[in-house]
Amino acid sequence: MLRYGIVGSGALGGFYGGMLANSGADVHFLFRSDYEKVRNNGLRVDSVLGDFVIPPAKINTYKSTTEMGECDVVLVCLKTVNNHHLKNLLPPLFRKNTTVIMVQNGLGMEADLAKEFPGLAIAGGMAFICSTKVGDGHIRHADFGELTIGSHTGTDPAILEKVAEDLKNARVPAKLTDDLNDFRWRKLVWNIPYNGMTVIMNAGTDELMKEPHMRQLINELMLEVIAAGNACGAHIKEEFAAKMMNYTDSMRPYKPSMKIDYDAGRMIEIGYIYSNPVKTAAEHGCRMIRTSMIERQLRFLAAKHLT
Repeated sequence: MLRYGIVGSGALGGFYGGMLANSGADVHFLFRSDYEKVRNNGLRVDSVLGDFVIPPAKINTYKSTTEMGECDVVLVCLKTVNNHHLKNLLPPLFRKNTTVIMVQNGLGMEADLAKEFPGLAIAGGMAFICSTKVGDGHIRHADFGELTIGSHTGTDPAILEKVAEDLKNARVPAKLTDDLNDFRWRKLVWNIPYNGMTVIMNAGTDELMKEPHMRQLINELMLEVIAAGNACGAHIKEEFAAKMMNYTDSMRPYKPSMKIDYDAGRMIEIGYIYSNPVKTAAEHGCRMIRTSMIERQLRFLAAKHLT
């Protein structure tokens, strides 16, 4: 049995960690502001797959990673604006062959972590899910849930296979990919249009999809991301844009994490979702003109919103 550590027990970590723990896996959660609430009441997950509560007596909760102990697998589900804390958060969790899976949105976080911890086994996790933290120790999973995992450097294939197996046993659709870069760009095909546009236009995904001009712009953004990804070594067909739009049409009304963070007055994830892809694409001879414009608008709004 693998010993899992969850760093970032919000919308993603609370859901995936909760599903694993509810299935009987050995899961250890880092909580901050939620710690007392979860310690007293447990972790509540309201899910389209079935609601459940992991009671206090059965959930392993900690206020710091120094208390958690060494783990075989660490799922990093923090917002990327907090990645600068990882250099202090992660070392207490390391044992000889610990694998860290970066379940985050954007591009380049695995490479940055590898610079901080040379030789560490690192993988990426791409979540296609509608999940929200609606209160302390309370997660609402509204739709989807697939998690795709790909190696970045130094991982043991048997460990990643075991992680995928554990997730499937927990009723989480999980799969492995041999091309992490490709799947990072595929996730950006959705994230770049919807995260930014819901903030800029102050609208949910359903509102954007109902308006013809917004639909056209979202489609153009998706095609731009596909072109940039392919310039950077991905292999994405243009038809993938239509697939993502169809997925979004089928979703329940949803506000992405960036919109939720912005409305709550928190920092938003511009760097890894926008700046890194724009920079990486430019290095490969591809200009992301529309994406760059959204990046600048978001930086303006974030600066104005947080001052």
